[in-house]
Amino acid sequence: MAAPTSQIPPGMEDFVVGLIGMGDMGKMYARRLSAAGWRVMACDREEKYDDLVKEFSGNKNVQILRNGHLVSRASSYIIYSVEAAAIGRVVEQFGPSTRLGAIVGGQTSCKDPEIRAFETYLPTDVDIVSCHSLHGPNIDPKGQPLVLIKHRASDASFTKVEAVLRCLGSKHVHLTAKEHDRITADTQAVTHAAFLSMGKAWHANKQFPWEGARYVGGIENVKINLMLRIYAQKWHVYAGLAILNPEAHKQIAQFARSTTELYYLMLEGRADELRERVYAAKEKVFGPESSPKWGSKPLLRGDVLDQFSLGKRPEDSPPLPNNHLSLLAMVDCWSALGIVPYDHMICSTPLFRLWLGVAEHLFRTPGLLDDCLRTGIEDNTFRRDDLQFTIAACGWAECVGLRQFETWRERFAVTQRFFEPRFKGAVEIGNAMIKAVLESDR
Repeated sequence: MAAPTSQIPPGMEDFVVGLIGMGDMGKMYARRLSAAGWRVMACDREEKYDDLVKEFSGNKNVQILRNGHLVSRASSYIIYSVEAAAIGRVVEQFGPSTRLGAIVGGQTSCKDPEIRAFETYLPTDVDIVSCHSLHGPNIDPKGQPLVLIKHRASDASFTKVEAVLRCLGSKHVHLTAKEHDRITADTQAVTHAAFLSMGKAWHANKQFPWEGARYVGGIENVKINLMLRIYAQKWHVYAGLAILNPEAHKQIAQFARSTTELYYLMLEGRADELRERVYAAKEKVFGPESSPKWGSKPLLRGDVLDQFSLGKRPEDSPPLPNNHLSLLAMVDCWSALGIVPYDHMICSTPLFRLWLGVAEHLFRTPGLLDDCLRTGIEDNTFRRDDLQFTIAACGWAECVGLRQFETWRERFAVTQRFFEPRFKGAVEIGNAMIKAVLESDR
């Protein structure tokens, strides 16, 4: 029985939450839910059983079981916290053991394969309520978006799921599975593609960008810290969202197109065409000067970002001009696809809010965008990096279009190994930056 606590509603004292998959997010859920008094039964692959038993030995509300059959038979609400590429296989294996009348959900970042697996392999007497915490395992869930999907469930079952997850302190957002996948494609897929491409570009040129004077301060801090944050994670987190989400393919393909075409305009010195295209995208995404879509208060404060640099710029040295191809391509991509990023703020991740914030900063700060365009035409300082960035963006798009998980894994892993010696300290700085930005926005 769950420990007495005000967070557990009357009548749910015997309610058991099952977790199949104890990766970073699964462990975060186990710790948060058990701390609120909920009884949790959890498992991962059987070879991890002894280590998990040892890790959670001091937590009386968490019981580690050997496999998903045991979790499924004993739990009231079972959450599959496994990678999107494996969800079908795992549900096929353990789904038939689901307890009569239980509620089942998933925590994958792409709901299309998850829902298909549930509909195919779960007993018909089982209710389906899925979820997705739109943040990483090291981010405080309080105030972050938590998507809840009432796919096949009674009102009573949905209310129970909300009661269980309320202890996270997140903002509940009710969507359908299709709405979820469209919004996550709009907000996450292209954002991840941009940072993945930055990492590949810097890797190709064998540089740790913060060690020179070119990538220090403000916008550059966001690029570097979030790139390192992504490459410090597991590869499948981003692969599943991009490859398995049918809504993401066109976004990533368009980002590669936008990057390539803008780079060509810079390379060929076509200043008028570049300016016309970028300003047209600005008006479409951010609105005209007379009625902008951004708020009166910027999403990001530059002085906050300046605090979180891995490198140091010489004193009294102004930041080097940058054409910010990645940001121009992002806005051009949103424009081409008719995406208004502010429409999705309720479902935005911390990474997306930061990336939109720096894009907004570039496009709304007087004179900064014109300096950026002038640099793109006249200054060759970033040509090599821009070339590799363009190649990388096209490479990720081709990988997604061909649905090549193994190629994605290899592309990710080789760059991850390049930056891995520098992860220590960098991830902590990135986490501190995200925390400071989120707090300054409250």
